[in-house]
Amino acid sequence: MIRRKSDRGQNGKKQFKCDLCMSEFDEKGSLNGHMKIHTEQLYECDICMSEFTEKDSFKEHMRTHIGEKGYKCDICMSELCTKGALKNHLRIHSGQKPYKCDICSSDFTEKSALKKHMRIHTGEKPFKCDLCSSKFRHKVHLKCHMTTHTGEKPFECGLCMSKFAHKGHLKRHMRTHTGEKPYKCDICSSQFTESDSLKKHMRIHTGEKPYECDVCMSKFSIRHNMISHKRIHTGEKPYKCDQCMSMFTQKEHLRRHMRIHTGEKPFKCDICTSDFTQKYSLIRHMKVHGFK
Repeated sequence: MIRRKSDRGQNGKKQFKCDLCMSEFDEKGSLNGHMKIHTEQLYECDICMSEFTEKDSFKEHMRTHIGEKGYKCDICMSELCTKGALKNHLRIHSGQKPYKCDICSSDFTEKSALKKHMRIHTGEKPFKCDLCSSKFRHKVHLKCHMTTHTGEKPFECGLCMSKFAHKGHLKRHMRTHTGEKPYKCDICSSQFTESDSLKKHMRIHTGEKPYECDVCMSKFSIRHNMISHKRIHTGEKPYKCDQCMSMFTQKEHLRRHMRIHTGEKPFKCDICTSDFTQKYSLIRHMKVHGFK
């Protein structure tokens, strides 16, 4: 039933192939284990329909459903459901990463993590949305995507009752309450609540401007700034004052304009208590006091 090893270096294909179902494997041991599916009794999980050729593997799997954790890490006392999970967990402490990508040399503690990583190189997106045909590399991404169709927001903030479709969004939101800023700039020590904000900030130091206007070739460090800039060329003014119908290319310009109607003067002089609607007006005023 087992084909002999092929030359993976020449054809790039997996080395071992099952003659019964044409499944392919990198290792002979994996093929041998697979063959038991065709030749031996299977143990089937009534909860998730997973199948196992060995009774011990089946029993370990069942612990994942009942929550039984029979394996404990001697280093950090974490408790795991299966022996395999403990083995993978111990690599966190040892730093061992035995699974290596042949393309970019990234390495991983678990074989499943390498398998998921390989989809970046192959472009494989096995998880498909039945409603809009969007495809995803990971099942969790499909699950998150489905909330755009259902409108479901299962994650609720216990402090302000705001609701979110994704757990990650709730986690980021919680930082508005805690003040936590886990992302720190190594150059100037500025801190941010989100990794994306740190990434944008770093362009101040690097001078990187990855966004280019296709009309005048002006470059920008932030995508939003490029979008706002392009309205100079298109004449688009999407922000409209509901008091006097004035229109603006940027939201910030509308916000400043609204002070004319509200009478708000947020910029105050520390010397004579004069206040102003615009920052530049305060700067100009300070020259009266001898400041340049």
